[in-house]
Amino acid sequence: MQKLVVIGAGMASGRMLEHLFEAAPGAWDVTLFNAEPRGNYNRIMLSPVLSGEKSYAEIVTHDEAWYDTHGVTCRFGEKVVGIDRDRKVVIGEQGEVAYDKLVIATGSNPFIIPLPGHDLDGVIAYRDLDDTNRMIEAARPGARAVVIGGGLLGLEAAAGLRLRGMDVTVVHIMGHLMERQLDEAAGYLLRRALTDRGIEVCCSANSKEILGEDGKLRALKLDDGTELPCDLLVMAVGIRPSVALAKEAGLETGRGIQVDAQMHTSDPDILSLGECVEFDGQIFGLVAPLYDQAKVAAQTLTGEASEYIPREVSTKLKVTGCDLFSAGDFAEGEGREDIVFRDPARGVYKRLVLEGDRVIGAVMYGDVADGNWFYGLIKDGTDISEMRETLIFGPAFQGGASVDPMAAVAALPADAEICGCNGVCKGQIVAAIEAGATSLEAIKATTKASASCGTCSGLVEQVLAVTLGDDFVLPTAKPICACTDHPHEDVRRLIKAKELKSQPAVMQELGWKTSNGCHVCRPALNYYLLADWPLEYTDDPQSRFVNERNHANIQKDGTYSVMPRMWGGMTTPEELLAIAEAAKKYDATVKVTGGQRIDLLGIKKEDLPHIWADLNAAGMVSGHAYTKGLRTVKTCVGTDWCRFGTQDSTGLGIKLEKRLWGSWTPHKFKMAVTGCPRNCAEATCKDLGVVCVDSGFEISVGGAAGMELKETEPLAKVATEQEVIDISVAFLQLYRESANYLDRPYKWIAKTGGLEWIIAQVVDDLDNRAALIERFDISQSVYQKDPWAERATPQYERAWSPLADLTKEAAE
Repeated sequence: MQKLVVIGAGMASGRMLEHLFEAAPGAWDVTLFNAEPRGNYNRIMLSPVLSGEKSYAEIVTHDEAWYDTHGVTCRFGEKVVGIDRDRKVVIGEQGEVAYDKLVIATGSNPFIIPLPGHDLDGVIAYRDLDDTNRMIEAARPGARAVVIGGGLLGLEAAAGLRLRGMDVTVVHIMGHLMERQLDEAAGYLLRRALTDRGIEVCCSANSKEILGEDGKLRALKLDDGTELPCDLLVMAVGIRPSVALAKEAGLETGRGIQVDAQMHTSDPDILSLGECVEFDGQIFGLVAPLYDQAKVAAQTLTGEASEYIPREVSTKLKVTGCDLFSAGDFAEGEGREDIVFRDPARGVYKRLVLEGDRVIGAVMYGDVADGNWFYGLIKDGTDISEMRETLIFGPAFQGGASVDPMAAVAALPADAEICGCNGVCKGQIVAAIEAGATSLEAIKATTKASASCGTCSGLVEQVLAVTLGDDFVLPTAKPICACTDHPHEDVRRLIKAKELKSQPAVMQELGWKTSNGCHVCRPALNYYLLADWPLEYTDDPQSRFVNERNHANIQKDGTYSVMPRMWGGMTTPEELLAIAEAAKKYDATVKVTGGQRIDLLGIKKEDLPHIWADLNAAGMVSGHAYTKGLRTVKTCVGTDWCRFGTQDSTGLGIKLEKRLWGSWTPHKFKMAVTGCPRNCAEATCKDLGVVCVDSGFEISVGGAAGMELKETEPLAKVATEQEVIDISVAFLQLYRESANYLDRPYKWIAKTGGLEWIIAQVVDDLDNRAALIERFDISQSVYQKDPWAERATPQYERAWSPLADLTKEAAE
């Protein structure tokens, strides 16, 4: 058995090992070094980890079991300090390992601008999981971050930090963002979208100096004298191939480790691949060419003839909910002409760059569905003279009229790239389908299409639908967790149909694989049983997340936040005095939230009953900032004070909040009432929003303003406040009764197929609306609206044990 040593456990080397083990199982004794104390993970998905959308465990590509299965000796957390080519050994910090073949995949190093102060505490790069964790540790609501670099990585860092509550400024030296991928118009649209998300953007800004005090970061100073105060500074200004180890070993290097078309270095027994290599004067930073190199390297190791040929790549990106696509050359030049389509209302921009009768470049923002088709035209050099007039509208419009949207996918040639990350074309997917891969998961397993960033999943499913025709079955819902094969929808339906009224009954009748469920399914079952049987089922506190068990949001330092409710954002001097006294007494940090409330941060767990006793005594109740339920009803001042107000938005907001507060829902639920179409209360991005107009009220639902940005959709126009309240209650109850646990309303609406069914239930059918309201009232008669009303008493304080759930919380 030959000995293979691999230095670097990144995405390129991981894919190479997959190919190698598939082609030659058992042929190699592999030792894998990695300076990071972990194995292969999907670096493309670090941004969702930073934002909190995913955990590290969810982005691991090769776990311990995979390495064990393939007999890989893992030396993680150990740096390689040298390579002795004469003796053919790799020298690690913990000892030497001999090799027959060596693969260097050391990746790249983030570039740190050598500004004065770059070594201050608080200045970091953004490259790997350790960087991500440092950013997460530094992020706290109200703190300030500056990100230097307006490329993809910098913008993802900015978006993640903003979602963690930081005030974020992006500093970019060029005139517009992502100038390598976007032209100026698309860059403008991206900047506007980021600004709308609360991220400040400074373009044409040159960093001069990083300022600090006592060794800690204080601010970034620009060359025009502007100072940007910050607690965290992230440099995301590019990467440099990591060549030091190869250079010390005497291998030929330029900007990167120089390799030939078989991925050999200047030493025939040493290969290299990934971001550390240089081939034909090029270096590489996107994942698609790295995966091509991985395949070639594996073929070289197994003796199969192969050749690496760099291919033109398209860039399909999703930055904080903004769809972007670019391919080819979109710079201005003599003899070139543009075809431009703009739809300002939808935020859509498309630009094609033509040279003669060929498309040589494309930039799209907002609508990128036809990106792969245009990329195929660029790559193949297709003559577009016959379709020039309708070219900008995409393949579905060729021939003079719009056709079935699926025709666009059907029109793609076999070599059209579907998955840019893994370089998978339509023909490969079709071949896999014909070989029996008839689901998205099967396509992922056989071709790797959509297995990396996942943005092409919808397109892969369209290829499945086009290829299979009537035999295509829409993907079935995933099971709730590993404890059961049932998805959320089936569990909800069967709880009602079988009249299952306890968790043991559900687990027994529906064939749970474990005796007591797990931390994933128990909260879902607890919610479904509460929603369906409010009079028969008793809430199980241990089947709730830690925040709901303790009725407060746990913070990263182990303390909690306390947020008393302010009805409709209104308060009194007496309430403010009570909050101020509590903040002083319990040494709290005070934060005004985006939901028109005051948050007291840093409260110890054992002090929660005491502080709530003080606040309850002042007449204040829980704001439920921690719960899967109604959070706030945001309002503007309406006709009380504003000269533009058309209705009493504040009064209606208070009525709605008092009617709905304390209700459990599948996910957090946010509302707003704004006094006129100027929308100061931001009603059109809430789960339910009310816009006051001269004729009455316009109700809309299904908005989002987090990881996804979505405007609400119209639900009803009514004339009276009571109609607003009744329809809102009915909508909330319908959502409670039929949505999957942890689905926000906009996801639930999409799964129902749109608003038509919901409108029929809560707007058009008055009897059904009344029945929904009645069921809501029944459930509210059981739920305790203020969880601290009984707990914040001397008797409860004596029973309170701050150590009671310590073991469980530590596990979580």
